[in-house]
Amino acid sequence: MTKTPLEEIGDPLYFIAGNATEAGFPVPPNPHGQSLRTWVRSLGGMQKEAIVVSAATGTAWRFACDEGAYLGGHDKAPNPLTYLSAGMIASYMNEITALAEQRQIELRDLELILENFYYREGDFRKGTMISGALPPELNVACEADCDDQTLNTLLYEAVVASPLNGLARGAHPSLFTLVHNGNVLTPEQVTPLAVEPFPDPGDNFPNLVPASDSTAVPSLIENLMEEGVAYDAMVKSRVEPPKLDADKQLLHMHSRCVLRPDGVKEIYKEQYHPTPSGWKFLSDEAEGFGGHGRAPDAASLISAGIGLCFMTQMGRYSNMAKLPLKGYSIIQDTHFSLGGASGGTNQAGVAQPVETHIYLETEADDDVAQQIVGVAERTCFLHAFCRDDLKPKVRASKSSRAA
Repeated sequence: MTKTPLEEIGDPLYFIAGNATEAGFPVPPNPHGQSLRTWVRSLGGMQKEAIVVSAATGTAWRFACDEGAYLGGHDKAPNPLTYLSAGMIASYMNEITALAEQRQIELRDLELILENFYYREGDFRKGTMISGALPPELNVACEADCDDQTLNTLLYEAVVASPLNGLARGAHPSLFTLVHNGNVLTPEQVTPLAVEPFPDPGDNFPNLVPASDSTAVPSLIENLMEEGVAYDAMVKSRVEPPKLDADKQLLHMHSRCVLRPDGVKEIYKEQYHPTPSGWKFLSDEAEGFGGHGRAPDAASLISAGIGLCFMTQMGRYSNMAKLPLKGYSIIQDTHFSLGGASGGTNQAGVAQPVETHIYLETEADDDVAQQIVGVAERTCFLHAFCRDDLKPKVRASKSSRAA
């Protein structure tokens, strides 16, 4: 049987790169305390790879991405929405545990359940499809040595303190540059970024080498087996999705996060409507930022998800519309604050609009390139998450126990 591109690359698919800067992947500027630069390239079909470099920590994580069979993928790696959900629930866990520690509130048997809802309407082939995002829903199950009101206040303030709050709240249309067949164009169907595009990154991914002194633990990302305690817990925590108008199609991401005894976050995710494989993620913040760098941090997972989702939409539209797209890649900057609790700022999380530099190679004219970019932005679920004002819904599912 013919191997897919990801299978030809081989293991490991997820690792800390030890030579990112030397290989051509430098850190970005860091205006708010936690900036990340993400490079994504297409490997063919729905498979992609990304490297995310953090200016705060200097760590460079390499990720792989695929889609399920319903989008013509091979399900060999998580899809983009899975990365965003994993990063979001990890970020919420960071802020909840940090704020509880600051307020000397003990949280026992802590479990987070996150629902992410997205929708699409229109015809993708005709370029009329639009995607949107609905407010995330976070359910926190725990026992706490405080009353219910104190616990609910802590949870609300922890969610606001998450760096992702800066993208979820308010409207943050993404900004773009466009290079088509080596020529710089001003994007016409998306909001232009008022800077010169970065130089075309070329094909530097094969130069990446896993760090010889890596702090990463085994099994960072793997298929969620439909058996055992973890899967049973996912089944038990499933919820009914919202009802949408008949002309809208729903995507529902269901995630669960618990803490291992060593402090590493275990994240389990399922997707419905349609249903590809479920995935298990590990997440940990870097040394000096609340963790020990043993697994991908929340901001890296979030940034990877946004870039990978946009790449999926460019490739998918070009294929369905039979447009001659020969090659495509992006460089994306995301600028977050440190967490209000985990980073000690005591402020709400903030973020700048996502900045994306696009590199297209086609056998068509510039109008086709503009169309590909415009449709990709309108149909990207995670750019919709950025441009829509989404106030997360937060609740505790178990009564707290007063000390």
